[in-house]
Amino acid sequence: MADRFANTQPSLSGPASSGFSITPNDATDLAETVRALYVGGGGNLSVTMLSGEVVTLANVFAGSILPLRAVRVRATGTTATDIVGLV
Repeated sequence: MADRFANTQPSLSGPASSGFSITPNDATDLAETVRALYVGGGGNLSVTMLSGEVVTLANVFAGSILPLRAVRVRATGTTATDIVGLV
């Protein structure tokens, strides 16, 4: 399949080119730092940011795409479901 953007430098403001399913875990970092998180089932989302800070986002709506540079989605404090890391 042709990709007319194959020679374009990717940027954080551009669209994601890959993604992976995330199971929240308090002890294990993600396979790679994400540029955004998709939340399929609404709820609270607790993440460790690239800076190391732990942030809990309350009442995230289902279908949200959050532009976060996160390294971990924590089980403690996360009630959101169907989370996908976008890179």
